[in-house]
Amino acid sequence: MHTAAGRFLGKTLKQFPRHELILSSKVFFPVGEGTNDRGLSRKHISKSIDRSLTNMQTEYLDLYFCHRFDPETPLTETLQTLSDLVDKGKILYYGVSEWTPVQILEAQLVIQERGLHPMAVIQPEYNMFDQYIEHESLDVCQKLGLGVVPFSPLSQGLLTGKYRKGQPIPAGSRATYQDQIQALLTDDNLDKVEALVKMADELNTDLATFALAWALRDPRISSLITGASKPSQLENNLKAIDLTIPDDYYARVDQLFDFKKFSRKIG
Repeated sequence: MHTAAGRFLGKTLKQFPRHELILSSKVFFPVGEGTNDRGLSRKHISKSIDRSLTNMQTEYLDLYFCHRFDPETPLTETLQTLSDLVDKGKILYYGVSEWTPVQILEAQLVIQERGLHPMAVIQPEYNMFDQYIEHESLDVCQKLGLGVVPFSPLSQGLLTGKYRKGQPIPAGSRATYQDQIQALLTDDNLDKVEALVKMADELNTDLATFALAWALRDPRISSLITGASKPSQLENNLKAIDLTIPDDYYARVDQLFDFKKFSRKIG
């Protein structure tokens, strides 16, 4: 976790009993210019976890994620290091983010062969605009008993309804300075947003609540990672738990995005 953010979070959470909190962090991306300031080597993971624990003023993390796959580090080294952190009590569980199904299965083989503490969860991107985990990842996770905690369920804000076709980008929004979001604001995507807003209106809710409830429809989804810059946004996100979406709306979403799970038939 970023040093300043980690320290702020640690200071803020000190007022709550630790056993009531679930804290997580991640490791992979560069935190400096040095060779050992990135990736999933034993050295970088060990240094990163100690930094996170110090910044967050806690003795352990509930979840620790490998934020991406590291092709430059032997998988056995990464997984052994994570398992060792469980033995040391520095983390309770570990998982991965944006690993392919093959990489997850390869990791499972290493875990079984070495008798390591098992992987517990994956953190993929998942939303109406990006449904790739429905091809294979969800099936693999169900088979291995892995939790699935997607990030970006609102597609960088595209599914909040704040970005509408023919309307200016709201002042102060991330789309005013982030290329990643700007790239999503195509005419085709914004046409889909208009159709989704209409569906949400028919259900007497807003687009964000509709999109979050849609992502939670599959029981294999354990939880969602959402952002909130104000209490009202958090309260609005929580409404998705109680929203019931009729089956015909799921069919309409499928038709709108024309998503089909990969399959290959022979003969």
